[in-house]
This record gives sequence, C-alpha cells and structure tokens, in this order.
Amino acid sequence: MRRAPRSSATSDHGLELSPAALEEMRGQLSAVADDVVGAIVDEVPSYRDAFSGPMGETIRNAVQLALGGFLTLASRGRAQDLRTPTAPAVEGSYQLGRGEARSGRTTDALLAAFRIGARVSWRDLSAIAVRNGLPADVLADFAELVFAYIDELSAAAVAGHTDETETTGRVRQRLLERIAALLLGEAPDDEVTEAAERAGWTPPTTLTAVVVPESQVRPVLGLVAAATIQAAELPGLDEGVLLLVPDAHGRSRAALLRTLRNRGSIAGPAVPWLDVRRSVDRALRARELGVELDTEAELPRLVLHADESALADLRARVLAPLDDLKPGARDKLADTLRAWLLHQGRRDDVAAALFVHPQTVRYRMGQLRELYGDRLEEPDTVLALTLALA
Repeated sequence: MRRAPRSSATSDHGLELSPAALEEMRGQLSAVADDVVGAIVDEVPSYRDAFSGPMGETIRNAVQLALGGFLTLASRGRAQDLRTPTAPAVEGSYQLGRGEARSGRTTDALLAAFRIGARVSWRDLSAIAVRNGLPADVLADFAELVFAYIDELSAAAVAGHTDETETTGRVRQRLLERIAALLLGEAPDDEVTEAAERAGWTPPTTLTAVVVPESQVRPVLGLVAAATIQAAELPGLDEGVLLLVPDAHGRSRAALLRTLRNRGSIAGPAVPWLDVRRSVDRALRARELGVELDTEAELPRLVLHADESALADLRARVLAPLDDLKPGARDKLADTLRAWLLHQGRRDDVAAALFVHPQTVRYRMGQLRELYGDRLEEPDTVLALTLALA
C-alpha cells in the first residue's frame, strides 16, 4: 500500500486499501452496524424505544448502507468519480434527519448518534485495517476519511431535520391560521371542522381569546396549551397578538390568568370553540375600555359601555332634575343618590360610603325627593338611575 497526499474531502482522498482488508471489512459490516446501534441505544436514551422492533432493523440496515457506501468510497482512487458512492448514503441521512424531526427528536440527539457511530465504526474498521497490515501513516489517512465521511452524513441529516422542521412548521402554522380566520369570520361549522381535520388539530371543548403584547407572545405560548392557535393579523389590534387558548375553562381559567398577570394581557370568556368570535369581541372591547387581565371580572362595566351614546343619553335624561343646581351641589347629590341606590337606602351605610354624617344623608335625600318626587319609588326610574350612575 502507498500513502497518498492527505485530503479532508471525501471526494478526493487518494487512499488505497488492499483487497484483503476491504473484503474483510465488507464481511464485518453487519457486525459493525450492530455495534453502532448497540452503542447508540446505550448512550442516547431517546433512541432506546426507536431502535426496538421493526424500526430497529430498518435503522440497522441504514447503518449498513452508510458503511457500505464508505467502503466503496475508500476503495476508489483519486482519478475516479468519488462523489457517486456517497450519494445514496447522503440522501439516506437527509431523509433520516427529516424522519427524526417528525418523530420529535432534536438535532442534539441526532448528532450524538452520528458521533457515536463515527467512534464505533472507526474502532471496528481500524482493527481490521491493522490486522491487514495497514501502515500507521496510511492508518491516519484512513481515520481522516472515516470522520470526514461521517461529517458529510451528519451535515445531510441536520439539513433534513431543519428542512422538515421549517416546512412542517410553516405549513402547520398556515393551516392553524386558516382555522382562526374561519372562526373569526364566523364561517359555517362544517367548513371550520374540515379545516381543523386538515391541520390535524383536535377541536377542544372551549376556546378563550387572549390578547397579548407582541413582546409577550413567546413566553405566553410557552406556558399555555400546545394546541393554542396564534391568529394572523387582526384589524384594529395594534401592537397586540390574538391567541386562541383551548380548554381554559373552569379551574383551568385561574391558571391562565396567573400566566397572563403582569404581562399587559387580557383574556375573554371561555366559550364553545365554534363560538370563539364572541370571546374575541369581548376581549377587544374590554381592551378599548382599559380593562386589564380578565373581562369576566368587569362584566357590569362592559355592559354599561356597550353603547356609549345610549349611556350618555340615559344619564342626561334621568339626571335632568339636577341640571339647575350649581356644579358642586349637583355632584354631591348625584354621589348621594348613587350610594343610596347601591346600599338600598340604608342610611348608615350610605353615610359610611360617603364619609359624611347620617344626618347629611338625610338632608340630601330630602332634596332629591323634592326634585324627583314619587319617581324615586318607581322600579323603572330606580333601574335607569342605577345604570346611569353605575
């Protein structure tokens, strides 16, 4: 054997192995593959289940294919086309990376498997090379080729993992955004259900609309249910992002509110998932009014301000008897009337709420009775005044 100039590229290595060494290496491919798989199972816990049963045999065959490609590469001289032998193994590694992404394993686990594979392959193949008289200087070239080849395969696997992750993520996000668009557009139920099936998204019992600042989207998504949908841009939602959180009703709502606290976010009501537009509208309305965190803690305020123009007209009408008073006197009587309504006429409670003497309350209520007459006893007037002064 002669030692050729070193090259780190697998496509131009110039290494020559004896026919006897290559024949023995090929005869030991199955055993080397078993050693590689066994070492990966022992050292990378996330692969233990994957390598059991039929899947384990498939992976063993893939390892054998990769090692066979390497030996074909190692048996050729510089003058030949050395890219061809690696092509099937590189493509196999690329597809392996895509499969690993679909299985939910990370590139860390994938690269760990390749590192272990390189180590075990070099250990077994170099032992065969030494038995066949490979000189030490040529052995160094052989080692360089082994690790360059594994680097090429691992790079292809990472590329496959990345492509699958990005492609799957983009496609799934578009499908989920489609669900959100149909829900917000109040599309027919069967159309929304079909979109959910196409996205592989299991419909929950309820959905809760949550509006969060852009800066808080990532941390909130990390704490809520994984099936949460991030809607595409919503008109009128400046510097905010709409999330549709599944099954945050009952006791789960308290956990959601704890997640959102101090994040400048607001949660609408939990509603049947196909009716989520109602939760979205309430959250957006509450946000306009400056409500924080929980729309359901401010329902009276939301009801009162549902029609600002109507509320203004109601106030003007029912407080008209106070119009001729000076502003200071008018405000005092309006505050007294409000407290009297809320405390159901209990004079001491009204006085405590206003920080005045009970006799002052009695005096002011006398003035109000003169202004309103018997209308203060009429249920419709009491209701109107309660709403106007709430």
